[in-house]
Amino acid sequence: MHTRLSPSTALLLTVPPLMWAGNAVVGRMVGELVPPMMLNLLRWALAGLILLPLAAWVLKRDSGMWKHWRRFSMLGLLSVGAYNALQYLALKTSSPINVTLVAASMPIWMQLIGRLFFAAPVSRRQLLGALLSISGVLLVLSRGQLDTLLQVQLLPGDIYILIASICWAFYSWMLARPGGEPTTIRGDWAAFLMAQIVFGLVWSALFAAGEWAVVEQPITWGWPLLAALVFVAVGPALLAYRAWGIGVQRAGPTVASFFGNLTPLLAALMSAALLGELPQLYHGAAFVLIVCGIVVSSARR
Repeated sequence: MHTRLSPSTALLLTVPPLMWAGNAVVGRMVGELVPPMMLNLLRWALAGLILLPLAAWVLKRDSGMWKHWRRFSMLGLLSVGAYNALQYLALKTSSPINVTLVAASMPIWMQLIGRLFFAAPVSRRQLLGALLSISGVLLVLSRGQLDTLLQVQLLPGDIYILIASICWAFYSWMLARPGGEPTTIRGDWAAFLMAQIVFGLVWSALFAAGEWAVVEQPITWGWPLLAALVFVAVGPALLAYRAWGIGVQRAGPTVASFFGNLTPLLAALMSAALLGELPQLYHGAAFVLIVCGIVVSSARR
């Protein structure tokens, strides 16, 4: 049973979209310095090192992590391995505004996956909120030309981020439904995240190796890349995951997913300030629809 959406929970759920918006903009900024899969691998390797002093005990043979390796491997694949790598890959061909707005389709995936795989009921209010949000996404995909929706051509980045959103929806439902892992790990956020990072790094390394075999893009080391790695490891990785985990437990995956839709507004503001990529009128209209979706979905009966 999830508690109602309190102000403290709402504030907590605002932290991840702020960090994720910064992640999208930084990912775009360093696109020429490091290939996307390698960026993801470096990011989580650094995050794991930072987390090590708090959660080194989970690596021990008797911690319970290895016994539940299947669950942690799946959590690591969906979040550390797939979602983040696909987002960086999407940013190679799409702007941060587009990537974050397309990711706003997450509520509809969250409800669909919850209904099909986790027997979760969907209320009319939540369905209406999801339809409002998906309308905003369609507005972005059509680039503001609603009469061309039937013949819209998706950019590769749009497709990548749609797949990433589905991965994140599965991940969030798995977070909300404990899988029998020890309470010593489940109750310790650092240990729980470290267990995901350990297996996620294996997936990330496999993806990076495949990328290197296809496209040999050299890594341009320097202060810009190092500063970017520190930010994406500390902010979008550790802080955002911590806040998201607590928020999902308190409010539930569906309501939490609507707060994730604040990311496009923040990404638009950061893109305008740092990249000179000004939002268009249809971006604003899409954001209004997304916010309406949040309000309708999370409103009390």
